[in-house]
Amino acid sequence: MENEKLLIEGAKAFGIYFDKKIAEAFELYLKELLKWNQKMNLTAIRTEKGIVLKHFLDSLSVFPYLSNISSLLDIGSGAGFPGIPLKIVKPSLEMTLVDSVRKKVDFQRHIIRILGLKGIEAIHGRVQDKEIRQAMGDRFDMVISRAFSDLQTFLIFSFPLLKKGGIVLAMKGGMDREEIRLLPNREEARYRLQKIIPLILPFSSFKRSILLFKKR
Repeated sequence: MENEKLLIEGAKAFGIYFDKKIAEAFELYLKELLKWNQKMNLTAIRTEKGIVLKHFLDSLSVFPYLSNISSLLDIGSGAGFPGIPLKIVKPSLEMTLVDSVRKKVDFQRHIIRILGLKGIEAIHGRVQDKEIRQAMGDRFDMVISRAFSDLQTFLIFSFPLLKKGGIVLAMKGGMDREEIRLLPNREEARYRLQKIIPLILPFSSFKRSILLFKKR
């Protein structure tokens, strides 16, 4: 199955139906990522099919949990995942991307520009930096990441950036109930674990877990 069909059919599993404009945006994103990746290491995945399955569809897997979300912060967004794919399929999202690696932010800004995306910004920095926390405090309906390996640290950094009742969505590689069980009492008091959703990405054996925490 060619890559565009993989993406279009795979997205249907998450309730996303592509029109021509969306399909063309992902095609351009894919070509630019492959081109930039020849010059600088943006992603270890270097095949078209791998990018479609493990970046694009992985990013889109959280779409069903965005129905009541207007503003979203993507921490450690790398080459734009999951934030830019989500913005492409849900243009109304106010999207902010933050990454500490300058070349990755430069690539994000390039993709935002050539796709003509509005209501999205890419920021170079770390969310633990005082100036970023002050500028973005209590601003977001959701904070998301698939780059943090340490759930506790992700929850701590997200807390001051979320509105009351806001959602932290952690994209993990597999079920990690032990990591949740070992969270200190302080984090349990700050958040309520809403859901753990295990899934296998379409057309692959790639296992993921989506963890949703609500700020108290």
